[in-house]
Amino acid sequence: MRAAFVDANASLAEVMRRLHRPDDLPVAIHEDPDITPEALPAMLKGVQIAIDDHTHFPVEVVKRCPDLKHIVFLGTGARSYMDPEALAAECGVKVHIIKGYGDTAVAEMAFALMWAAARGIGHMHHSIVGGGWPRTDGMQLTGKTVGIIGFGGIGAEMARLCAGAGMKVLAWNRTPKAHPGVTFTDLDTLLRESHVVSLHLLLNEETRGFLSAERLARMRPGALFVNTARGAIVDEAALTEALRAGRIGAAGLDVFVEEPLPAGHPLAALPNVVLTSHSAFRTPEATDNLIGASLEHCRRILREGA
Repeated sequence: MRAAFVDANASLAEVMRRLHRPDDLPVAIHEDPDITPEALPAMLKGVQIAIDDHTHFPVEVVKRCPDLKHIVFLGTGARSYMDPEALAAECGVKVHIIKGYGDTAVAEMAFALMWAAARGIGHMHHSIVGGGWPRTDGMQLTGKTVGIIGFGGIGAEMARLCAGAGMKVLAWNRTPKAHPGVTFTDLDTLLRESHVVSLHLLLNEETRGFLSAERLARMRPGALFVNTARGAIVDEAALTEALRAGRIGAAGLDVFVEEPLPAGHPLAALPNVVLTSHSAFRTPEATDNLIGASLEHCRRILREGA
């Protein structure tokens, strides 16, 4: 059995080589993060396991990869790049995801984006670089309420950070949960009462477009919005309009419907938005966890002979 890392950048390749053990199955590392799906059939000839960071795996392309049996996706957002159910039904390929590897890293980015949005740091930075000297009022977060939508590992880490900063923590989860120091409530109450709404849901067919224009309109006037989950969970056009009108006071966004964010995108023109490049999970600690977990998936598949 053979594996191939189809789209490694230099840092991921280095970690894969460092964590790969002599008794592991062979892993061919392709150091080209910009490959296209059309390159996959040739690359995956004789390969049973593909390790994928961000390359799309369309069903019609995978049908041309007869040896492929497994895709190990580096993260939880595989649905942004492939249709796992269709791949299983039409190609006999099983998709594996990796949870929990970067919970702390992503929560720390959400926390940083929250503070940056609250104090207008992005706008001030760019204004000063351009020769300006803006001195605008920001939102003091100590004593305010944060509402966390989706309470998995990242949501729990965000709750820990916010509670440590003296914030009241509300949460809503798709299934009932309890957590010390967190008040679980219905979604409408969370949207209405939170000074900050931080999104931490997985993207699937049930959560796509979950924060619709109608739900965004229920947010507390002037509240902040933070998204380190997936852009497609939010009605991006409605969010843009709410920010432009000031109904949502500011936003910190690490993810978008289309990535990289296209030049001239309306969000990039708004002074009350702080943007980062889908990098919340990128820390050395999280990367080691991620690549280590991908190798564990390979070891398990090899043991099971699947």
